[in-house]
Amino acid sequence: MIYDVIIVGEGPAGISASLYTKRANLETLILAKEEGTLQKVGKIENYYGLEKETSGKELQEIGKRQAVHLGVTIKKEEVLQIEYNTHFIVTTFHHTYEAKTVILATGSARKKRDIKGLKELEGKGVSYCAVCDAFLFKGKEVAVLGSKEYAFHEAQVLLPLVKSVTMLTNGEEAIEKRAEGILVEERKIREVRGTDHVTEVAFEDDTTKKIDGVFVAIGTASSSDLARKLGIKLEKTTNAILVNEKMETNLPGLYACGDCTGGTLQIAKAVYEGMVAGMSAIEYVRKGGEKNECNK
Repeated sequence: MIYDVIIVGEGPAGISASLYTKRANLETLILAKEEGTLQKVGKIENYYGLEKETSGKELQEIGKRQAVHLGVTIKKEEVLQIEYNTHFIVTTFHHTYEAKTVILATGSARKKRDIKGLKELEGKGVSYCAVCDAFLFKGKEVAVLGSKEYAFHEAQVLLPLVKSVTMLTNGEEAIEKRAEGILVEERKIREVRGTDHVTEVAFEDDTTKKIDGVFVAIGTASSSDLARKLGIKLEKTTNAILVNEKMETNLPGLYACGDCTGGTLQIAKAVYEGMVAGMSAIEYVRKGGEKNECNK
């Protein structure tokens, strides 16, 4: 089946978008694994309609129940990659979904791990997109920095092209699922070294490993990570996704809303942008013809 709308993220922006798309009778799926920053907010007193202070977790759960009550499907799955070929193909660790439109609403990118050399060697062997840059490392020895499903997926993308792939977990335990040909190194990292290009990774135990490139894939894929793989335009300094007043990106059918678009990081902004993105998706689907029926 092909969904009318797949929304990546279950925060205020994503939930807000789903309320509009579902009420417009569009088959809507929300995919999200991490709870997001709202879950960490202790109390909220400045949002319309709240008679008393409310925790971010409580507010988010209310929104999710509202969406489910309307008939929105929410699945706890991490989105690893989005592709486009006449329609969108959304890949999670266990499943592949198809959609006419996609709304990115995963919030702002988290701070990358502070490892010496990563920032300095960006574009010189340090990359954040295996799909984009794998060919540049054909026949070379590369590493993926990360320990979870997203890092494992990036390693699989690299494997057919490069000489070797090592997952650098930086002291964390790697996911249990492994693939033949992917090495795992769990030692703590001191720094990534190189001058004009990455040459090696140094570990805390004073040993080193020769490496030609490092692909950063810590935690889960952010909206900017997913957008970058699709060639979506990002703001150069903040990596915020560039959208117009209708929350449209430069790829037709792909929208972004909430913290991932930059600006004021407030719930009210996220809810507003989610509404706009949802209404824009509705317009896009309706202009594209009759909605496909979903097989229940």
